[in-house]
Amino acid sequence: MKIHSLKTWAWVHKWSSLVCTVFMLLLCLTGLPLIFSHEIHDFTGQHIKTPNIVHDGPMASMDMLLSKAQSQHPVLVPLYMYQDEDEPLQWIVRLARSADAGGGFKHVVMDARTAKVLGEPPSEQGFMYVMFKLHVDLFAGLVGMVFLGFMGLLLVIAIISGVVLYTPFMRRLAFGEIRHHKGEKLKNLDVHNFLGIATLAWALVVGGTGIINAWGELLVKYWQFDQMGAMIAPYKNLPPPKTLGSLQQAVSVANALEPEMKLGFIAFPGTPYSSQHHFAIFMRGDTPVTKRLFKPVLVDAQTAQLTDSRTLPWYLTMLLISQPLHFGDYAGLPLKIIWLILDIFTIVVLWTGLVLWWKKRNHYVPDLQTRIKLSEAY
Repeated sequence: MKIHSLKTWAWVHKWSSLVCTVFMLLLCLTGLPLIFSHEIHDFTGQHIKTPNIVHDGPMASMDMLLSKAQSQHPVLVPLYMYQDEDEPLQWIVRLARSADAGGGFKHVVMDARTAKVLGEPPSEQGFMYVMFKLHVDLFAGLVGMVFLGFMGLLLVIAIISGVVLYTPFMRRLAFGEIRHHKGEKLKNLDVHNFLGIATLAWALVVGGTGIINAWGELLVKYWQFDQMGAMIAPYKNLPPPKTLGSLQQAVSVANALEPEMKLGFIAFPGTPYSSQHHFAIFMRGDTPVTKRLFKPVLVDAQTAQLTDSRTLPWYLTMLLISQPLHFGDYAGLPLKIIWLILDIFTIVVLWTGLVLWWKKRNHYVPDLQTRIKLSEAY
């Protein structure tokens, strides 16, 4: 590759790395506990377990579950109703002061068999909540999410430019060779290059899914404008309903429409995944991949009549697949341990890159052609 082309790639790699490194270090550090969020909740006792009781009768109706949850917080409105993946005999209802609330959430956990309230896990507090908010939006809401998505894009650019620069600098060295006897600077450079290449695929996957997740709220807003807008067009000029009909009937309509699918979660009227007039019943598959993919069924919240149902567009499918992949949440504990190791390696790559840049600031730095020759000489 020509020297002037390498200079361009070196400039791209330097500045894309420098701009995003501090934020990427923060995301890697906060991501470490988030990989094991389920295990940490179990260890700290925040995970509410289902009682081991004999129950031969039918499951509690969705209306009874909803009523029990609302009785715990009469002034709040329901937002979503969903199941914990690890506790299939539980239903959780999220409530807040309004359907578009950005905080102040309460979560009521209920036994799906008896509708008994099992507890209310703490919301918006504690170490894991701080780690989550720092990782997702820096406590800055949508602005923070978009900003972190841009930092993730710079990371991907830094990775690609680093791969381009790797070949001319390392073609005379064995793969993985660390020149310990040539000084601290070359040792750090070799560690940086080796771990960067070793974690290349993982960093691209996590960086790419991180960008998608960070911009997920924008994708949902576009879906609301595009597909949801078309699905609820007949209700455009109607006032919001003052009272809601039977949730159980709405769920039955969705089950009848998609008998081969399972109930995933429910979005109540006024929330981002629904409209002012509908229960949005999201159905899912039951394989490791299809259980992450949902199909919305819109049911009139007053009459329990089917309004519309459409497969999610490709960009929301991509978002749903990327969310668990980002944290290695597809194959249980073994994959999480691999994610942990690769995360630590990436922290070393970022740190050594920062150290190399810092030490160069006040020292003579040969031009790119000279550095390549020096590297080959060693």
